[in-house]
Amino acid sequence: MAQLIWTEPALIDLDRIAEYIAIQNPHAAQSLIQNILDKTELLSKQPHSGKPIPEISETLYREWIIPPCRIFYKTDTKRLYILHIIRAEKEYNPHDLSQY
Repeated sequence: MAQLIWTEPALIDLDRIAEYIAIQNPHAAQSLIQNILDKTELLSKQPHSGKPIPEISETLYREWIIPPCRIFYKTDTKRLYILHIIRAEKEYNPHDLSQY
């Protein structure tokens, strides 16, 4: 099992998504956050279950889809880093991962 590490940008992303959803439906926001936390914990047990990110060719980076979100991460032999989370309908700039 890889150690799960949330980066600061990913935590900020998660908070912003939750705040946005909570405006209309606080229960849905709480449910989504819990679902993401649960699924990323599972992901740490099977880090290669995500798929390569289509926008970039670098194989270190992967994504896991938890509707309505895309979770971007990278993994090594001991750690899984959650890098960013975006709403699936948004365009993603692959250069946002270049700092990792």
